Amino acid sequence: QVQLVESGGGLVQAGGSLRLSCAASGIIFSIHAMGWYRQAPGKQRELVASISNGGGTNYADSVKGRFTISRDNAKNTVYLQMNSLKPDDTAVYYCNVMHPAFQSWGQGTQVTVSS
Repeated sequence: QVQLVESGGGLVQAGGSLRLSCAASGIIFSIHAMGWYRQAPGKQRELVASISNGGGTNYADSVKGRFTISRDNAKNTVYLQMNSLKPDDTAVYYCNVMHPAFQSWGQGTQVTVSS
């Protein structure tokens, strides 16, 4: 069974940084592309960053240049380094497998950026 556990969220002032972690189990982690999503109140869930099994990355325009996605296959973990945070980044952040057949939504981790 696929299990994804997010951690690292919290309350931070605008301009600050956070690093989110996502621990995966139940999959051969190294062969899957992974992504970070977020959902703010009243808004649709959106993909903010993804990383392929080969390490290639993609970012939403709203976070490009500020966020960095990475992975450690030895630890079955994907990370999201978030710098220069803005109040508009406030959301619940989720990680997931990009392949629809293996997607499993966890509880996410709350990121709140104050002004």
